Amino acid sequence: MENRFLLRNVKSVTEKEFDIVIENGKISEIAKAGEGKAPLVYDYSGTYISSGWIDLHVHAFPDFEPYGDEIDEIGVKQGVTTLVDAGSCGADQIADLVQSQYAAKTNLLAFLNISRIGLKRTDELSNMEWLKAEKISEAMKAYRSIIVGLKARISKSVVGKRGIEPLYFARKMSSEISLPLMVHIGSGPPAIEEVVSILEKGDIITHYLNGKANNLFDNEGKPLPLLMEAIQRGVHLDVGHGNASFSFQVAEAAKKHNVKFDTISTDIYRKNRLNGPVYSLAHVLSKFLYLGYSLEEVVNGVTVNAAKWLNRPELGRIQVGDRANLTLFTIEDEPVLFIDSEGEQREGNQIIKAKGVVVNGTFIEC
Repeated sequence: MENRFLLRNVKSVTEKEFDIVIENGKISEIAKAGEGKAPLVYDYSGTYISSGWIDLHVHAFPDFEPYGDEIDEIGVKQGVTTLVDAGSCGADQIADLVQSQYAAKTNLLAFLNISRIGLKRTDELSNMEWLKAEKISEAMKAYRSIIVGLKARISKSVVGKRGIEPLYFARKMSSEISLPLMVHIGSGPPAIEEVVSILEKGDIITHYLNGKANNLFDNEGKPLPLLMEAIQRGVHLDVGHGNASFSFQVAEAAKKHNVKFDTISTDIYRKNRLNGPVYSLAHVLSKFLYLGYSLEEVVNGVTVNAAKWLNRPELGRIQVGDRANLTLFTIEDEPVLFIDSEGEQREGNQIIKAKGVVVNGTFIEC
């Protein structure tokens, strides 16, 4: 790979065209379209470019079934430069997850599962003996640069008879280590009112557009008051599409009532990558174009907004001097059938396709 190369005639989501020169892993120049110079040129005329896509909710630990996959399969091969593993591992295996990133090209961060066993079992919060404060503290001391928060899956199948108790444990640990929570919402009990009342500024509700009975919207599609109160106090809304957590009906209601996502994420793993309904981050983003959000809003959901939550603003911008993490993509006009997690279908006519990435200064074609 050349130390200096050029991406020619790319354009931003606001349709501004320019050239980008990357040298020694960093953005060295942003020039007028056609005026950049480098010994190696990649002509991407008409192709969109953004800061590198960040998927804030994935499962990138391949050893666990069913919730696992290879890092680069859901990362750079799909146009994603930074993955945030959403609690695949607890304290028992976080070291293995961290080690796995060194064989991958994609940047990796992680939420630490509050259960030390992580997703080795899918009822990982049903036994309080698996929730150990000292184990979390040890993991944090070792991997503070990788761990961005704690993950708690608060739904009936996960917590069993423990109900809301694991979330109170998570809240206490969050305060002690000064990192926020990502909370998976799903079937109750516990009731959604119990769950959301515990969340604070900076915490994340993932799966906020799920179509289960215990969701954040009433039978008429109006947002529950508790949701609007959570938004007011700074709780972050994340899509987390997944196999069972995205409903077109709920997403359409949210759009109607201006309850907008902060971040768009996939909850991707091998099964829903290969068999749908997720497939890729680009495919999920396309669903939000279909719903009527602007391209800028959609792309901000995987760049600026995600980088801001991570407190890594450099990941959400294109600026001279920053390490080069970029995503190249197109919007193709073609018929596409979108399917949600409930099996409902929508017929769209545009699809976003990832074409390449620059990850830490290295160009990779998708």
